[in-house]
Amino acid sequence: MSLTAVPEGQLATIVTSLQMLERPKARPMPPSNLRLDRWREPAPDRYRALFRRVGEPWLWFSRLVIGDAALTAIIHDPAVEVYAVTDLRGIELGLLELDFRNAGNCEIAYFGLVPELTGQGEGRWLMAQTLALGWRKGVERMWVHTCTLDHPKALNFYRAQGFVPFARSVETFIDPRLAGLAPASAAPHIPLIGEPFTEASSRR
Repeated sequence: MSLTAVPEGQLATIVTSLQMLERPKARPMPPSNLRLDRWREPAPDRYRALFRRVGEPWLWFSRLVIGDAALTAIIHDPAVEVYAVTDLRGIELGLLELDFRNAGNCEIAYFGLVPELTGQGEGRWLMAQTLALGWRKGVERMWVHTCTLDHPKALNFYRAQGFVPFARSVETFIDPRLAGLAPASAAPHIPLIGEPFTEASSRR
């Protein structure tokens, strides 16, 4: 058994893909003071602000490296639904994105809440909402992927909701903190190896 070196400045993560092939039995909706607000054709800057707020602790970056035109083409597509999770004051605390572009499939493209809500049962509420929205006429499969950079309980959370792992892969990519896509303080549980991006370093 050997180790494979990760290129300098990059991260490596194990990605697990999970799926659900039939609608689960109806369950009572968990109580919550949160709500889902559908964002129809959100502005790219507004979308990215929420994407950062929810995903920065886990180094989400994919929607930060594409331009406005490419991002708009995705989040304005009629087959893609973007929802903000908000509290009673209207403060945005989570993101849900469902992708129906592949016929018969609903991909949970993004699913997350701000870390302050961890352990309060709000994840179960959001998943119940997700399943109710995703399992609609014509959908035969829901699927999602998570990785070892996500919350350590994420994989088992999806399994507990009825998703079954079906594939595993290794992904490498530049550390978003080194690329200036996230602050050096983001994701402190993941060691930062290298010099973080600064305006001064970018001019060298």
